[in-house]
Amino acid sequence: MSILWPLVARSLRPATLAAGRRVYAVGDIHGEAALFKLLLDRIEADSATRDDEAGTRADVTIVLLGDFIDRGPAAAGLLLTLAGASDPRLVILKGNHEASMVAAWHGDPGALALWLRFGGVATLLGLGADPAALESDEPDRVLAAVRRCIAPEMIDWLDALPTSYDLDDYFFTHAGIRPGVALDEQVEEDLLWIRRPFLASRRRHAKVIVHGHTIDPAVRLGSNRIGLDTGAHRYGRLTALGLQDDRQWTLEATDDRDFV
Repeated sequence: MSILWPLVARSLRPATLAAGRRVYAVGDIHGEAALFKLLLDRIEADSATRDDEAGTRADVTIVLLGDFIDRGPAAAGLLLTLAGASDPRLVILKGNHEASMVAAWHGDPGALALWLRFGGVATLLGLGADPAALESDEPDRVLAAVRRCIAPEMIDWLDALPTSYDLDDYFFTHAGIRPGVALDEQVEEDLLWIRRPFLASRRRHAKVIVHGHTIDPAVRLGSNRIGLDTGAHRYGRLTALGLQDDRQWTLEATDDRDFV
């Protein structure tokens, strides 16, 4: 009993960040730069208010949970902005869309077809790709068009993005984890793509998993996972999770979109 008790105690206490830390995790942006700008403004205002109330300035980190490219009207511009960002507070994680873009650029025909089908065209057109070439039924012509508008340095930057961020009692990643596998043994494919085995699990993981990837208009503040993809492109709703000490709260940026 004396051996098991510390493990039980850790599993039952609320997830906590170390004193002096504050984190804002942002769900899938998908090229909705206007919503992202609005949400960042709300994060700045919220953080300043909390600093004023506490009388001390917290160490703030802003974690983007991946899938910032594709689908939305400013996918290309957002990609270029983030690639050139120098804000030391910013942690940018790789999502399955960024991974697909990298694989497509390197010539994987399956990844190229999938990426174009689920949103890559928006990014490519914003980068100046030839629309006719993207509609070609000749894979080599499509690949050439992709490579003409995306520099190798951009691909290197995307490929080097981390797939997770581990901080205190929280583990941030794009899609989720494989239940029952240690966090330091998770594979990239699961971190980027997993859905049901993770979403359906009631297992109490070693840490609270903060993720995006699977759209749900309602944020799920669960004891084992917190999902933040509230459908920025589909529903016009981008969400951030705020964390400090053992507190959790959400901030939103929305528009008047009325389609699903």
